[in-house]
Amino acid sequence: MSSRTYEFSWDIIGDIQEGRPNLGDKVNIVLYRLMQYTFRDIAEQRYGKEVCDLLFYEAGYLAGKFFFEQYLKEFKDLPLNNFVAELQRILKELGVGILRVEKAEPETGEFVLTVSEDLDCSGLPDLGIEVCNYDEGFIAGLFEKFTGKSFKAKEVDCWCTGDRTCRFEVNQT
Repeated sequence: MSSRTYEFSWDIIGDIQEGRPNLGDKVNIVLYRLMQYTFRDIAEQRYGKEVCDLLFYEAGYLAGKFFFEQYLKEFKDLPLNNFVAELQRILKELGVGILRVEKAEPETGEFVLTVSEDLDCSGLPDLGIEVCNYDEGFIAGLFEKFTGKSFKAKEVDCWCTGDRTCRFEVNQT
């Protein structure tokens, strides 16, 4: 047993059916964003923007790896196109966003992805900055689990910079 209080495992998600027999697994996006952006506010106040962004990237990275194991592990041996199709289906089904691949060069480990109707930022005001650090880490974690290689993802377009989709450059490191 770990001595850490919040070490993540899928068990910490709990039994949603037992715990929420009437409400189930759905929640309004406003409450998700309320939690995310209040965490961001406190983290930035205490540790600065750079550390805040890094914490969200690292949390997304961990989540991406666990998400892969929970939802995508059975598709690991599929060709890239088939794997992406399953990923697109699951992300849309869960209401995370609509994933598209603009560029895929598996030989060099270079990809460009877009996520429309993104859970984290679609509909937010133009803040002049990219805010999807969690998504960056999530994507990097997914790619690492699928390929067995290390990746870095960087958001280059965001709803919060005036774009109407989030675009991520994903590169093998």
